[in-house]
Amino acid sequence: MTKEDYYEILGIPGNASKEEIKKAYKNLAKKYHPDITKDKSTEAKFKEVSEAYAVLSDDQKRAQYDQFGHEGFDQRFSQEDIFRNFNFDVFRDFGFGDFDNIFDVFFGGRRTRRRGADLRYDLEVAFEESAFGTKKQIQIPRNEICSTCEGSGAHNNNFENCNTCNGSGKVRQAIRTPFGAITQVATCNKCHGEGKLIKERCKTCKGRRIIEKTRTISVKIPAGVNNGNQIRLAGEGEAIENGTTGDLYVVLHVLPHKLFQREGDDIYLDIPIKFTTAILGAKIEVPTLEGKAKLKIPAGTQSHTIFKLKGLGIKRLQGYGQGDQYVRTIVNIPKTLNKTQKKLLSDLDKSFS
Repeated sequence: MTKEDYYEILGIPGNASKEEIKKAYKNLAKKYHPDITKDKSTEAKFKEVSEAYAVLSDDQKRAQYDQFGHEGFDQRFSQEDIFRNFNFDVFRDFGFGDFDNIFDVFFGGRRTRRRGADLRYDLEVAFEESAFGTKKQIQIPRNEICSTCEGSGAHNNNFENCNTCNGSGKVRQAIRTPFGAITQVATCNKCHGEGKLIKERCKTCKGRRIIEKTRTISVKIPAGVNNGNQIRLAGEGEAIENGTTGDLYVVLHVLPHKLFQREGDDIYLDIPIKFTTAILGAKIEVPTLEGKAKLKIPAGTQSHTIFKLKGLGIKRLQGYGQGDQYVRTIVNIPKTLNKTQKKLLSDLDKSFS
């Protein structure tokens, strides 16, 4: 079944501003929110307009959607990705708070867990390391779940029931809105939905459940990476209490090589040759990433002629095979000559007349 265009769902043009997107969503959300309409059949439509708003109100997601459409976008983003960082403050314009039923509509009764922050690490690698791959050990300072209390925050798992919600983790409250009184079940603010309170804090994390720690992590760098490539290490980011751990993104910076220049998967090399070699021809040795290689210089080779050494470039990161190495010959003309050399060249020059 083909999904309807997000812009059409919200009834806005493709160049709509953020304010126009928000205004359109607010009008449709008022129309389809199941607590306002009291009609459970509107939940599907409410989720549809909310999904469109979640994508189009986020600059990065909107750019991806505009470029790839539904087919490419849905391959890159899950439902959880789409609603991640969704601005629920828009519901406060209706008189709502941060209530469980909003998550129920979006995720079928499943409240999404909070997620720790993603981390970035900039890593320099040598040219050869990027070509052949390597392993690096890096040190990351980050928040981790306290191993002493296993993230509970309590010493010896010592808790007591919350006296505000009586251990349920939820409280009921009535909200007056322009659309009438609405009773909602909200998360208990005192225990934050856990239904229990710490009686004695963990001595290691002081009840914070997380601790700051520097962790040594091994990073496998595949052959063929290029400058600016990222390696995602799932679950190696910041930990957060009662949530999932973020990811670590290692951004690679490939150091320049003293001989080679890279273009895509190919490498380029300038090699000086004697003018007599260019005239007479010869076999010469040239450096490659894999050692020395023989290169035949035909007689009469002109300066800046380019020769290809097939398969001696960079391994393709996405796919099979390798790029090529291109060798550009630079004919070296001597600046000074002795009398004998000058006479020989003069005689040679006369022989061409």
